Amino acid sequence: MNNEVITEIKKELRANMNGVASAAMRQTDDYRVNFGIELPRIQQIASEFPSERQLAQTLWNESVRECKILATILMPTTDFDEELCDIWVSEIRTVEMAQIFALNLMRRLPYVSSKAFEWISADNTMLQITGYFTMCHVLRKGEMSERSEEELFDQLACDINASDNSLSKAAVKTLQIFASLSDDNMNKAKKMADYLF
Repeated sequence: MNNEVITEIKKELRANMNGVASAAMRQTDDYRVNFGIELPRIQQIASEFPSERQLAQTLWNESVRECKILATILMPTTDFDEELCDIWVSEIRTVEMAQIFALNLMRRLPYVSSKAFEWISADNTMLQITGYFTMCHVLRKGEMSERSEEELFDQLACDINASDNSLSKAAVKTLQIFASLSDDNMNKAKKMADYLF
């Protein structure tokens, strides 16, 4: 049954392929196949299929951009334990996938905050980037203690001027989200920016 569903999904992806976008995206070695399908259309395709762990895992294992995105939508959060989460996040290779993983999956999980902090302090740039995108969702939930805030600022101070441009951008985005939440946060972020820049 799972093979039939995967075949049906791939048929759907081929039917929706964006040739121009696919050709441009194929310039990188990030995926074996990239159909260049826009995210809203991938969301629509996802709505046609069941939310099941085995299906999501099979899709994630494919070296196909759209299959991986579908996996982040179709994985039931009740079946996505921390061990599996660590495996998936270690396989993220692009900034786009880091953003999508955080948006579609991480923000729905009960352990989102602990993982975000774990990843932003990791010794792996893509893991840190994923951590910052995940942290943006933690901040929007408004569930951060003063101690956690200090920890976040310590890490931001290290990464805002990072030599890796993608890491620096993810850190800046996190600081912007933090600043947007209140006047007090805005003042704290301004002080930090004045100190760093």
